[in-house]
Amino acid sequence: MPLIALVGMPGGGKSTVGRQLARRLRWDFADTDDLIERRIGTSIRQFFEQQGEDAFRDVEQSVIADAVAQRSGVLATGGGAVLRAANRDALRDGCTVVYLRSAPEELFRRLRHDMNRPLLQVANPLGRLRDLHAQRGPLYERTAHFIIETGRPSIHTLVNMILMQLELAGLIGADAAPSSIGHARQGDGRADVGRQRR
Repeated sequence: MPLIALVGMPGGGKSTVGRQLARRLRWDFADTDDLIERRIGTSIRQFFEQQGEDAFRDVEQSVIADAVAQRSGVLATGGGAVLRAANRDALRDGCTVVYLRSAPEELFRRLRHDMNRPLLQVANPLGRLRDLHAQRGPLYERTAHFIIETGRPSIHTLVNMILMQLELAGLIGADAAPSSIGHARQGDGRADVGRQRR
């Protein structure tokens, strides 16, 4: 069983899609945010406020390294996981990485009432999302083996798109994937099947 890691912006659906993907594959699922909170014994928001972002990123890096060492299942990562080169390398070398790409405007629509994301507690959250997207987008793309455009498809459709890509790459059998190849796409030549590491 390989390890599938989902990366992308806050609110991009990594946890929800990852949970459903793991259910379809009958694999284990883990969310790095949950693992971090278990380790620090408090909420990420509270830790972020008290200890600062650098301390949080230190814990996140340790959690990702431990999760990748397990080398099986589905892993949803935090939106800022790709900020550190060590995380990017660990994910790309140890996992099959899927980038769930969402436009900042779509993310704002989903997150505008969410008070639990420290980086979005600012006067202009849409502007903040645009800045984060500009900063992190190239890092997600550099880390990913596959890119899935989220847009407004259902969770079921997104999961099917990922399963199709995994089948095309030979990572899962046809019995685990949808019967027809649909709209899953590869990422502009930067995250294509040819770059898949097995």
